[in-house]
Amino acid sequence: MKMKSLTVALLAAFFSTTVFAKDLTHRFGLGIKNNTSQSLPSVAIVYHPTLDFAFTGGFGIDTKKDYSAFQLNAGVRKVIFTESNLNFYTGAQAGLVNFENPTDGKKSGFEIMALFGTEFFFAGLDNLAFTFEGGLGVASVKDVRFRTVADDPFRAGLIFYF
Repeated sequence: MKMKSLTVALLAAFFSTTVFAKDLTHRFGLGIKNNTSQSLPSVAIVYHPTLDFAFTGGFGIDTKKDYSAFQLNAGVRKVIFTESNLNFYTGAQAGLVNFENPTDGKKSGFEIMALFGTEFFFAGLDNLAFTFEGGLGVASVKDVRFRTVADDPFRAGLIFYF
């Protein structure tokens, strides 16, 4: 697994000269993400009303018997700076979560995260964004849990902008 991560990182560095930042003003994005405390893949949305500000949201659901899961979140992003190859942003996200397992039954709670991240585009894929996020989070499902949030190359978000 470490070798795969190293290979992806080296390929990203090699192709970094073909990556460009985009003006996303008044653009709507739809894609995938996975940053909940219970690792639930989710559908993600992003809307940029201005050049340096965005609203985000998402939901994930799994109805597996005795192991159901649901999450719904909303957030904001503030672009701190742009470079020729990426947009760097900070933001916050809050959400509701519900998880079930046979031992504990159903548990509901909330999550709050303070995030920083990058969003970049490869040349020729002008509408497809790759996002990586990190930060700190608090989850209160069964107990209060503080955690770090970090995406690796295999958990990166993919957003298609219309």
